[in-house]
Amino acid sequence: MKKILFTLSLTLLANYAIAKNRPVVAVIEFKNETSAPWWQNGVGRELSDMLSNELLGTGVFKVVERKKLDSVLSEQDLGASGRVSRRTAAKMGKITGAQYLITGSVSSFEESGSKGGRFSFKGIAIGGNKRTVSMGIDIRVINATTGEVQYARTVEATAKNGGLSVGLFRGGFGGALGGEKKTPVGKAIRAVLIEATDYLACVMYDQDSCINDYRAKERKRRKKTRSSISLD
Repeated sequence: MKKILFTLSLTLLANYAIAKNRPVVAVIEFKNETSAPWWQNGVGRELSDMLSNELLGTGVFKVVERKKLDSVLSEQDLGASGRVSRRTAAKMGKITGAQYLITGSVSSFEESGSKGGRFSFKGIAIGGNKRTVSMGIDIRVINATTGEVQYARTVEATAKNGGLSVGLFRGGFGGALGGEKKTPVGKAIRAVLIEATDYLACVMYDQDSCINDYRAKERKRRKKTRSSISLD
């Protein structure tokens, strides 16, 4: 009897997981509010693409590609023109609308470092500049129907040369950010995007004890920020 009840519980949990709706989101191009030297044309788009990849990688989000919408509409128009087979033509009125718009901005960036010794051995460079990068991003989730900001979080990370290894990262570096792949800047970017994605998966889908964990993290971050400034 216990075995039957256990099997039934597992089945109910599995059915609940399948039935639970995944949020449909669209990621808006990132903005920069700092004087970060690595920011240039195209970086905002690359960061939004990286965040989109991370959101898809969680398996709990549906991501709408707004930037490619013109191509989708053109394909539908072609299908409606009668010039392609009805069986394979893209159907009109089937575009998935985003429930939420996710915006991101680089809100803080600091870099420090000192020069040290450097030598090469068989083509491998060792030593050199020691760099430390601190970076913060602000993430907001906007209800596409009401315009209300439903979730918001500031995510911060610090990275050094040779430090901060962050698990699997699905957003590849290329284009304007290609040269930052293995630098402290690249490591900080990986860290803040993964942390932001984990937070969004928690509050928008999992909605379990992880929320308390993120509340504790946020209290710790705010306390640290307050301790670094002097208030009259």
